[in-house]
Amino acid sequence: MNTLPRRTAIAVFLAFACAYFLSALIRAVTATLSPVLTQEFALNASDLGLLAGGYFLGFATTQLPLGTWLDRHGPRTVILYFLSVAVMGCIAFSYATSFPGLLAGRILCGVGVSACLMAPLTGYRRWFEAAALMRANSWMLMTGSFGMVASTLPVQWLMPLLGWRMLFWGLALLLLLAMILIRWQVPRWNVTVPDAAGPKAGYAEVWKHSYFRKMTPIGFFCYGGLVAIQTLWATPWMIKVGGYSAAQAASGLFWINISMLCAFWTWGMVNPWLVRHGYDADWMIARGLPLSFLVLAALIAMGPSASTLTGALWALYCVTCTFVTLAQPAVGMAFASAVAGRALSAYNLVVFAGVFVVQWGIGLAVDGFKALGWSEVQAFQSAMSVFLLCSVLSYFYFLIAKSHNRST
Repeated sequence: MNTLPRRTAIAVFLAFACAYFLSALIRAVTATLSPVLTQEFALNASDLGLLAGGYFLGFATTQLPLGTWLDRHGPRTVILYFLSVAVMGCIAFSYATSFPGLLAGRILCGVGVSACLMAPLTGYRRWFEAAALMRANSWMLMTGSFGMVASTLPVQWLMPLLGWRMLFWGLALLLLLAMILIRWQVPRWNVTVPDAAGPKAGYAEVWKHSYFRKMTPIGFFCYGGLVAIQTLWATPWMIKVGGYSAAQAASGLFWINISMLCAFWTWGMVNPWLVRHGYDADWMIARGLPLSFLVLAALIAMGPSASTLTGALWALYCVTCTFVTLAQPAVGMAFASAVAGRALSAYNLVVFAGVFVVQWGIGLAVDGFKALGWSEVQAFQSAMSVFLLCSVLSYFYFLIAKSHNRST
């Protein structure tokens, strides 16, 4: 392991953080733009879910080759190639005149930013000590929360001035600036760590690893569901169920993301202490994640009666869900650094496949329940109840699965 000097490590973190900030902004901006896009392109709930999910579809399709490329060529080279695709995706989205055009642009954006978290985490696995790695992971997610905050009220304020098309041109320019910063600050990848799995190794050892399998269901439903709610469905729920206006929903989403930012900052501060005192990810997930199920159950049961508390309850749900984010660095540390890129990317595939399925699935369920003659509020409550059931079942699998970190 070649750990970086402190000042170099900070510079590397900040360079990667800029790109991840933009990737999170691009990921979440459809939630704020959903009322505008729905009106301009006559989208229904399933269209909206597919549009938001298209980003995650593009994201997920790259994860397996991405892991191999990261292990062999290093974070800097890989992320620069991918970000160039994100620039093209933003430009394509800004020119879209139909739903297929919007979807194609979103898929390209998803492909292009798909290395923005995996590239730094792969580098951190080699360059940082264990406690610093856990902190860096949490603070990268905090940076993502900054991006999601920027996708709410700031975007709402800029919309009358620029319009959504010019907004995506601005994002393309900012991505180019982030590429310059990464090329300047991030070191080259010296292949000094032997690839124990062999240069032609695939993902077999990752998929068969007992710890990876243990973490897979909660990654798919709980972690993927958190992202699906935060980046899309919290906003339609606030409008359709909570009775919020578009501006009120944007404000609610703003505070949801501020809450997430504070949660990840706190995790970054306490993680080194927790690691030193033997509190591992399994222990914290087992005790903390059920809180999110209780909050979601309350949201579903209260429905429209939650009224002005709806946004606060969604914020509380997202914050209590952050326990599951500890799974990702834990999976990376369960593998040798030579295959960390493959392990992290494979787990990211699980998470973002979950985001796509949950995001589109909720939309399909809402439309399906409405087709049965149910009211819109009842349809939303029922769709979210199905999601809650899947999350609870995945948690029970996590509890009963093998807890050791050895391959079977």
